[in-house]
Amino acid sequence: MLRAEEVKKDFPIFASHPGLVYLDNAATTQKPRAVIEALVRYYSTANANVHRAAYPLAERATEMFEEARRRVARFIGAEDPAEVVFTRNATEAINLVAYAWARRNLRPGDRVAVTLMEHHANLVPWQEICRERGAELEFIGLTPEGHLNLEEFEEILSRGVRILALTQASNVLGTINPVAELSARARRAGALVLVDGAQSVPHMRVDVRELGADFFAFSGHKMLGPTGIGVLWGRRELLEEMEPFLYGGEMISRVTLERATWNELPHRFEAGTPHVAGAVGLAAAVDYLEALGMTRVHRHEQWLVDYARQRLEETGVVEIYGPVRPRAGLLSFNLRGVHPHDVASILGEEGVAIRAGHHCAQPLMDWLGVPATCRASFYVYNSLEDVDRLVEALMKVREFFRHAVG
Repeated sequence: MLRAEEVKKDFPIFASHPGLVYLDNAATTQKPRAVIEALVRYYSTANANVHRAAYPLAERATEMFEEARRRVARFIGAEDPAEVVFTRNATEAINLVAYAWARRNLRPGDRVAVTLMEHHANLVPWQEICRERGAELEFIGLTPEGHLNLEEFEEILSRGVRILALTQASNVLGTINPVAELSARARRAGALVLVDGAQSVPHMRVDVRELGADFFAFSGHKMLGPTGIGVLWGRRELLEEMEPFLYGGEMISRVTLERATWNELPHRFEAGTPHVAGAVGLAAAVDYLEALGMTRVHRHEQWLVDYARQRLEETGVVEIYGPVRPRAGLLSFNLRGVHPHDVASILGEEGVAIRAGHHCAQPLMDWLGVPATCRASFYVYNSLEDVDRLVEALMKVREFFRHAVG
């Protein structure tokens, strides 16, 4: 396992906030010194606009930006760095596919399939595109344990689906979907596959070639990188057929008064000045995670989430949602008789940071029959002691409300 206390020393925020138990990693992760220093170094020594200047400083900035692309491509198993498009986040990456591919390819009566466990970022764009294009949106249901209902999946595929959009790991249930198997089935049925990897890439080894996906989206801020930087990976043949999502500078090849032609990949999808520092910081985050080893990262989180589930179940007053295994390193739960927002607020006063709400997954909350849940999500700097602090704080909340009601 990772030595969490040693890892934690690499993260300045924990020195600034002694005693902080940070368990909101599914929303955003803290940043190691290596990432912070990479940002400072870029702005201090190489800040210039990329691609469009011939002087040495700009050439250095361009090289750092494109080297970041190469490192990210290697991290997710992409053979061609030109298939890696930098976006603001996974949300923008999914919207890019919805508008640049689906808007031009969907026809009235076509079907798009999503799952009931999707984050709004992988649901709302498809709702809007289907409404605009007259396509139908199909929903793959769940088993009582929180796995995908594979019988429904096959039935929906059999009715003809143009694109399947699904998460690799649920940000609420922690369910890890068998994406490689589902992609193969979808491919045989003639459907393209978009995977939301926001909750998988930071936590486990991901190889887009092995997954068999056509598009793959994720965010930097959930994997130790800066905010405002994300990635869309897509198969070259698909990206080359797509029109740009945004228009302006850099994404063009030639502009006349009458029309424009588009730049080569990936630049046609990166209009305007990109978040160069964000890409550099993301590359530093990739280096940090590779040094830890993604297999060790995943095992560490499994160790923590198994221990947390055991401790929470032992209390007898906590309802846990989602499957036991396989699952990502997070637990959604409710303390019986106490609203999740009250739980999170009081835990915050105890120095324990968790998330409470619908987690941008309101249809899933409706399926669970609750308005909201608490969520504790673990990462490389968390320890068993952090779990113990969480449980101790929850018991304080329980006692407070028990006496208040009594």
